[in-house]
Amino acid sequence: MSATWGRKFKITIFGESHGSHIGIVLDGVPSGTKIDMDSIIEEMDRRAPGRNDISTARRESDSPEIISGIFEGRATGAPLTMIIKNKDHRSNDYSQVRDIMRPGHADYSSREKYKGFNDYRGSGHFSGRITAPLVFVGAIAKQILEEKDIYISSHIASVKNIKDEKFSEETLNKEVFKRLKKESLPLLNKSKREIIHRKIIEAKEEGDSLGGTVECSVVGLKAGVGDPFFESIESVISSLMFSIPAVKGIEFGSGFDMSKMLGSQANDEFYYDLDDKVRTRTNHNGGINGGISNGMPIVFTLAIKAPSSISKKQRSINLKTKSNQDFELKGRHDPIIIPRVIPVVEACAAISILDCLLVDGSEIKW
Repeated sequence: MSATWGRKFKITIFGESHGSHIGIVLDGVPSGTKIDMDSIIEEMDRRAPGRNDISTARRESDSPEIISGIFEGRATGAPLTMIIKNKDHRSNDYSQVRDIMRPGHADYSSREKYKGFNDYRGSGHFSGRITAPLVFVGAIAKQILEEKDIYISSHIASVKNIKDEKFSEETLNKEVFKRLKKESLPLLNKSKREIIHRKIIEAKEEGDSLGGTVECSVVGLKAGVGDPFFESIESVISSLMFSIPAVKGIEFGSGFDMSKMLGSQANDEFYYDLDDKVRTRTNHNGGINGGISNGMPIVFTLAIKAPSSISKKQRSINLKTKSNQDFELKGRHDPIIIPRVIPVVEACAAISILDCLLVDGSEIKW
């Protein structure tokens, strides 16, 4: 099992959903980096469960304990290690699925791979719970990027068939980003909030769940960052985004819609603005050409599947009795994961972009 990602900004995650702790080791934080714990806690609170009526009832404080790599509020340059103690877990809720394979989960595939020795409680190492350490590291990466005037934000692009507006030149700014960060349902079009909330509650009451899409943007990244082919910005971002358990697809800029366009429509024409900065008149390519940033906002959209844990009766198999079996899942589950996955998406975007900058040799001064 590989639990390490990165080239210059390297992370290693560890732990299981119902184990004693989860955590992360981070290599590559420039020495002298100031660590703003208040900002880190704010980001982690956005992801934490049990905060409202559209989240799981499981409550975790997600209080990070830093055990190495920071001295007097600044990074030492040594590996930074952080752990979070798991407190509110009910392992007995999962005794029924020791032998019954839950549809949509990694129960069967992981059991086959690890010969039944994997921790199945709360999905073990496959759980979205393990994304909490990613948000911790992402908060540090955000702090570093913001010192270079690079900002990241996301919003709910859709829930089922209900769509929000897309990011535009008018909404890609720090004021809008700040507002989205404070909302439990981050939307550009606030009028959609009530109908989306009602749709989520309906699914919850029916014992079902909902999926949708998230749009994320990185603004302020200069042109010329990244590499072609195997280490393109798209490749680096995508490789980390697919570590988020609920992510099933990604597209940059206009994505799949570009397949319907003529070349004359899909091409982003260049021009000099009033400050003699090079810009493009459209951003169908999502701020990336040839795997390298072109100075426009990097924009990508993720497909987020509906949570697999639902209380509706489902059909599956019992490996112990080698029979087909109906079952109803017990426990506490999210009817939708999108609001809690947004800070994880932003964290992974920040980690990816910072890794690209460090590989390019960009100086991080403190």
